[in-house]
Amino acid sequence: MAISAAVYDENRHFLWSVCYRMTGNAADAEEIVQETFVRALEKPPPNTKEAWLPWLTRVAVNLSRDFLRRRRRTNYVGVWLPSPVPTEDLEELEIKTAESPATRYDLQESVSIAFLLALEALTPAARAVLLLRDVFDYSTGETANVLGMTEINVKVTLHRARRAMHDYDKNRTTMDSARQQKAKETLQKFLKCLETNDVEELEKLLTENVVVVSDGGGEVSALLKPMHGREKVLRLITQLYEVYRGITQTSVCALNHQPAVIVDRPNIKPGHAKRYTLQCEYDEEGSIKRLNFVFAPSKLSMLKK
Repeated sequence: MAISAAVYDENRHFLWSVCYRMTGNAADAEEIVQETFVRALEKPPPNTKEAWLPWLTRVAVNLSRDFLRRRRRTNYVGVWLPSPVPTEDLEELEIKTAESPATRYDLQESVSIAFLLALEALTPAARAVLLLRDVFDYSTGETANVLGMTEINVKVTLHRARRAMHDYDKNRTTMDSARQQKAKETLQKFLKCLETNDVEELEKLLTENVVVVSDGGGEVSALLKPMHGREKVLRLITQLYEVYRGITQTSVCALNHQPAVIVDRPNIKPGHAKRYTLQCEYDEEGSIKRLNFVFAPSKLSMLKK
């Protein structure tokens, strides 16, 4: 049986939106969505006259759970970070996703790097339950149906998932328009200080315990573990910028609904990232407390050239 183009167009945006939050990886989310529609072609639901979305969501979420289990059995090279997605693409993909006042996390927050990293502490089942209940506003019964769980198990799993998110919830900050603007200005000042080699002003932008994390995925050179401390971080970022000053091009943009930087370094030697992103986390005063660099080329598939 063939699936109509209308069924595909009406549902793929929402499915991708769920799968991206489940996996934290745009390319993997796209593959899972495509596999979901392949399953629909090969073995469709018994009653194809009913709405397709519940069945498609069930398949997509369970494929995502299987993917997460496989990923956790592999040895990732270095530190894993979510793949960045342009904000305008997220807005297009989520246009059909209605928000409810009852949701614990809104759609913008649920694609932030901090949120996606916090989800990594959950089991695949707990991640699915939390997303369906607290982001997409599924009822307990709907969640149980999607995941093939009892309602009691859904409630217990959700309780454990929320408890595991305690540290994230305690430290979360809402990126309202004022914070967004301040973050953008901080990033622009950060880049200006690098360009002018103004180490003194650059130091003022970073917290004392600032952390740098870079994800090369074994594809290109990157730190294998986080670097902590303002002095070490300053030395690293200023020295690296100085080495590649003549070929470095930067642009401030919006990724995952937050200000970010895309860096292009053409003609760089093999084994190093020609393109990468920088997304930051900030403390209550607006200082940078964490710098997340995504170097792995496979994670930059949604960035336009």
